[in-house]
Amino acid sequence: MAFEYAEIRDRLDEWIVEHRRRLGQGLGGLALLALLGGGVYWWVDVRFRPPPSIFDSPFDDVLGYLSLDDFSKLPLKDRIAFMIDLADRFRGISQDESVVMAGFFAGLTGPTREQLRQNARELARDILAEGAADYVNLPKSEQAKFLDNWLLEWTKTAERMATGSVGDKSDQERLDEMKGQAKRDATRERNPSRLGSLTEGSANRFLDFWSSDVETAASPRQQGQITRFMTDLRTHMTK
Repeated sequence: MAFEYAEIRDRLDEWIVEHRRRLGQGLGGLALLALLGGGVYWWVDVRFRPPPSIFDSPFDDVLGYLSLDDFSKLPLKDRIAFMIDLADRFRGISQDESVVMAGFFAGLTGPTREQLRQNARELARDILAEGAADYVNLPKSEQAKFLDNWLLEWTKTAERMATGSVGDKSDQERLDEMKGQAKRDATRERNPSRLGSLTEGSANRFLDFWSSDVETAASPRQQGQITRFMTDLRTHMTK
C-alpha cells in the first residue's frame, strides 16, 4: 500500500508540474496574442492614416494627405473620389486658404515632394493597370468597344474634376473630338514630360506620360499589360 501511495503521489506531482507548464504556455500564448493584436492595432492606427474630411479639415491637412504614402494605400475609387472632392473645395477656397495652398506647395521639398510625385505616378499606374487587366482578357470583337468606353469614363471623370460637372456632349461627340485631336497630335512634335489630364485635347500627352515617368512604378506584369493596352489604345484613337 505504501508503494501504491508513493506512486500515486509521484504521479500527482508530475500531473501538477505538467499542468503548471501547460498553463504557463497557455498564458504565454495569450500574452503573445495580446501583443500581436496590439501590434496590428498599432500598425493600422499609426502606420495607416485614413483621409481627412475634405470639407471639415484644415486646408493644409487635406493637402498634406496627398504627400503621404497612405494616399496610395487607398483603393483607386477612393483616391479618385478624394481628388474630386478636393477639386470641389479648390473652387470654393477663401483668400486665406489660397495663401495656405501657395505656401504648402512652395514648401514641398526633398522626400515630401518625391512622395507627392510617387503618389501621382501610382494613381496614373493604377488607372492604366485596371483598364489593361480587363482589356487583355477580352476577345478581339469586344476590344474596340472597351477602349471607347474606357476613354469616355476617364474623360468624364477628368471633366468632373476640372469643372465640377460633366458637359452635355454626347458620347459620340466626345469620341470624335478625342480621336480627331489624337490624329492631329500624331503629326506634331510632343513633349513626353508634359502631363495631360486625359481630356479631349490632351489624351495623347497622358499616354506619353506613361513611358516618361509612370512605368517605373509598375511591376513587370503590369508593364507588359499596360504597354499592350496603350499601344492598342493609341492605334485605336488614330486609325
